Amino acid sequence: MIPYGKHDVSDADERAVLEVLRSDFLTQGPAVPRFERAIAERVGAAHAVAVNSATSALHIACLALDLGPGDLLWTVPNTFIASANCARYCGADVDFVDIDPRSRNLSVGALADKLEQAAGQGRLPKIVVPVHFSGLPCNMAEIRRLSRQYGFFVIEDASHAVGARYQDTAIGDCRYSDITVLSFHPVKIITTAEGGMALTQDAELARRMEMFRSHGMEREPARFVDVPEGPWVYEMQALGYNYRLTDLHAALGLSQLERLDAILAARVNVAARYDELLKHLPVLVPAPSPDRSSAWHLYVIELAPGVRRSRGEVFAAMRGVGVGVAVHYIPVHLQPYYRALGFKAGDFPHAEAYYRRCITLPLYPGLGPTQQDQVVQALIGAVS
Repeated sequence: MIPYGKHDVSDADERAVLEVLRSDFLTQGPAVPRFERAIAERVGAAHAVAVNSATSALHIACLALDLGPGDLLWTVPNTFIASANCARYCGADVDFVDIDPRSRNLSVGALADKLEQAAGQGRLPKIVVPVHFSGLPCNMAEIRRLSRQYGFFVIEDASHAVGARYQDTAIGDCRYSDITVLSFHPVKIITTAEGGMALTQDAELARRMEMFRSHGMEREPARFVDVPEGPWVYEMQALGYNYRLTDLHAALGLSQLERLDAILAARVNVAARYDELLKHLPVLVPAPSPDRSSAWHLYVIELAPGVRRSRGEVFAAMRGVGVGVAVHYIPVHLQPYYRALGFKAGDFPHAEAYYRRCITLPLYPGLGPTQQDQVVQALIGAVS
């Protein structure tokens, strides 16, 4: 089976992890802050907070921005459930903004219309979470303009977008957001096995996220509520969590980061070859965006209206010949949990129409031309 995604671990990655195993620290040692600094320097962020998953990063980002009961977070239906669940962890409400059919990202027009209506109803969001789906950045300049007009915070869910660029800026520098979240899951651009990171230019937000990732503890005496009895004292100042990343994971991430440019180039090459191979097939390929460069976490096609077979039939046919296609994503508002909150089919028609036609083709740096040809031949057979 050719998988839709696959991690790539080198000999250097293995040596980096072994070095930590033989050191004095397996967790809370020097590798984590080194990894944080390396990512921050790569993207141009002032502060980086490493955690054990992007889901954890989304959670502490919401906590740092004081999201809570009575507040509202908006995101898109075309995303993994964590982009919405982070609000529910904080006791906040969730709503969604439909996607732009071309980019499959948050529709700025739909966002503007929904904000105007929400302002009239006195129910504006506290946080909006645009998701850089498949690695392609959203229209962040317009989202930031709307955030200033309507007074909401922006958390970029860049779980797919390590290494992506928007206009003249690296995703992660938070030029157009308050916090950006990255993922280092095994099928993402680079991996720490499991892991995530929250980036920000705001020192106080970084401090709060550091506290929330580690049980809500403060260890800096200057910030203590009480006078410390001695140098052993720490204070629990909030209800926090154990979301820390280990040195083992950070060492893998540091090693992978050294190959980021080569990994990105390989992904771009695979995507460009798909563009060429698929141009005469009855499928819609990812649309180009001249002002931004995708990290190409995913290559998602949509079946054209003239294809006689359903998405389910095409999916099954390709899986049947050893091609591990996938689907990204079931719209979040159609999940049973969110339907129980009042969402229903028809609420976000563009996301739902996209879902009915989408198939994710295999894409990873080690996908060779022969395997890619096999994927395309399987697709030809499935849609014929």
